[in-house]
Amino acid sequence: MEWTLEVVVVPVSDVDRAKDFYADKVGFKVDLDSEVAPGVRIVQLTPPGSRCSIALTEGMPGAPGQPPMKPGALTGLQLCVTDIGAARGELVARGVGVSPVQHAGAGGWEEGHGGEWNAFMFFQDPDGNGWTVQEAPAPLAER
Repeated sequence: MEWTLEVVVVPVSDVDRAKDFYADKVGFKVDLDSEVAPGVRIVQLTPPGSRCSIALTEGMPGAPGQPPMKPGALTGLQLCVTDIGAARGELVARGVGVSPVQHAGAGGWEEGHGGEWNAFMFFQDPDGNGWTVQEAPAPLAER
């Protein structure tokens, strides 16, 4: 049996503001914006080229026995790109506050590209949910 990660819920305080950020600034495609039950709205967005989406919700109850996540509590979400410089340029041009390109070095995070699989940048959405973008080599079929 395959288990696929298809949707990650991102806790936000204002669904419309978050939708604008992810669609207009980060460039995710809006797949769904629907009131699925009275007072329950789901906005699903997908990064270009990804099979996994994010969901912004309003009025959605938490999972049974679990408290709902607080807006801004999600960190460690990671996107991969094949050209981190170009991706950073796109985000900056759209007005996203993104860190310089960094790599993991002997002293922690160091500025600049660190080689294959070792180039990262970081940004947050308006609620403080944290994202990492990593440069990954193109699949062999694309090289």
